[in-house]
Parts: sequence; C-alpha cells; structure tokens
Amino acid sequence: MRILSGIQPSGRLHIGNYLGMMEPSIRLQDEGDAFYFIADYHSLTSIHDPEELRQNVRDLATDFLACGLDPEKATFWRQSAVPEVTELTWILSCVTPMGLLERCVSYKDKIAQGITSSHGLFAYPVLQASDILIFDSNVVPVGKDQKQHLEVTRDIAMKFNDRYGEDLLVVPEPRIREATAVVPGLDGQKMSKSYDNAIDIFEDTEKKLRKKIMKIVTDSTPVEDPKDPEGSYLVQLYSLFASPDEVKAMEDSFRAGGEGYGFYKQQLFETIWNFFLPMRERRDELVADPSYVDDVLEAGAKKARAKARKVLDRVRSAVGL
Repeated sequence: MRILSGIQPSGRLHIGNYLGMMEPSIRLQDEGDAFYFIADYHSLTSIHDPEELRQNVRDLATDFLACGLDPEKATFWRQSAVPEVTELTWILSCVTPMGLLERCVSYKDKIAQGITSSHGLFAYPVLQASDILIFDSNVVPVGKDQKQHLEVTRDIAMKFNDRYGEDLLVVPEPRIREATAVVPGLDGQKMSKSYDNAIDIFEDTEKKLRKKIMKIVTDSTPVEDPKDPEGSYLVQLYSLFASPDEVKAMEDSFRAGGEGYGFYKQQLFETIWNFFLPMRERRDELVADPSYVDDVLEAGAKKARAKARKVLDRVRSAVGL
C-alpha cells in the first residue's frame, strides 16, 4: 500500500498543521510505503518572493524531520525536484473537463481570501491529481475540507483510464483525517496563519509561547465562580495534548470555581511546551547540521523520480508520445 501526502511551505508550522497532517503522516510510516513531499510548486500561487519560498522549504523540511518523519521509513522530497509531475499535469489537463474545475470550491474560497486569481490557482486540482497519480498512490490522507480535491483526482484518473486504457492510473482512496476540523485558534476559529490566530509548534522562546497562549479568548466569569468547560477553547486545546485524566481534572476544576483563566492558560502553556520539547531539541540538532536535511531531500527525490518516471513512461506511451 502506497500512502501519499503533501504539505505547502507556507510559513511557520502551527499546532493545526502538526495535528492535521504531520502527526498522522508520521504514524502512517509504519502502515505502508509512505511518500511525503513539500508542495513548493503549489505554493507559487501565493508566495512570490523566491528567498521566502526557499527558506520556507528549508524550515518545513527541518520541522517535519524534527517531529518524527523517518527517512528510513518514508520517502521525503521537494515537489519541484520531480519535474515529471508537471508533464503529467499537462497530459491530465487534456482530459479534465472545465466543469469539473469550475465546481471546486477551493478556488472561490482562495479568491475570497484575497489571493490573486491565476490559471495556476484555478488549475490547482489538476496539479494535485498529478502529485497523487504519478506515484501509483493507493491511499491519500486528507482533511474533510480537502475531500473534494481527492474526488476530483479520482474523476480525472477514471476519465483518463476510460479514454486510454483500463488500470493505466491507480484510482486512490481517501483516508479522512478527523483531527483537522477540531483545532481551535486563539479566537476559537479554525487555527490558521491567515487568521493570525495560530500557535507555532516551534516558538522561539518560552516567553513568546506563554504570551501567545495568554491571548486565548475567554469570557468574563469571575475567578471564584464555576466555569463551563463545554465549548472552552482552552479545554479543547488542552485535550489535544493532555491525558484523559488531566483533561477531566481541568474540567472538574472549571466547574468547582476558585481559579481564574490565567491559571488554566499556564497549565496549557506548560503542557504544550513539554510536549514539543524533544522535537525542539531534535530541531536544534538538524539546524546545526543542514547537510543532513539536504541529503534526505536529495535521496528522497531520487527515489521519487524513479517511480514517477515509470508511471510517466506508461502514460506517454498510452497517449502516443
């Protein structure tokens, strides 16, 4: 079973990124042949500063390895290091109906967020389909908000197979990541860099992390009064990192009253800081040895290209190239 997933180098990684994509991907390393890539082609729709893009790629690679991605178990590379994916994108574009792309809600959502309209932004799902199909991927972990894109990939693969030959492209299956919809930001909205409500997994100092957590929105219930843990962003975030017994203790304390929200925010800060402490230490080691990160990405790209070349040769022959 080949598992494929990618993540854009869009800036500093936050808790939502970790729980939504990275941690599930790291767990899946032991379930099959894991292929993970840094989607730098995709990021060109929103990042137009070359130095920013290069730094984001470097940071993302370092962070992913620090969080537990094992290059002995998973193939890890930069998307742009496998140019075969762009050739397949063009071939797939020639069988993709315009109506299929026009129905994709992500294009409209991104335009509404202020991202400049472009062909790349509109045709994004075809490049995403190529990312998946060029590696004969069987399983693609996706969040609920990305399920439509995988359905588009499946539609494109089936249209290609109908036109050029059965089973030329593997039709992938989704594996829905439930966690992506339940990570609240500082204001209670879904955690996102675009909302400026994110908690970075590698804040520079304890002071910065504590300051950010102290900004979590709470109500004006007095210190001595009982507080409702239901719907509390504090409790929701705490439950993502604490044990069930610790979560119950916080909920009981909420209901009993006698403590202010600052007390619980300090608990959340200590839990998050300690959770990422070993990863932070590993990250420091990787930053001190940048050649290791380069070697991992180079080796991953070599393996990924070898697989992509086989699929592309099969496709080229089928279409008459």
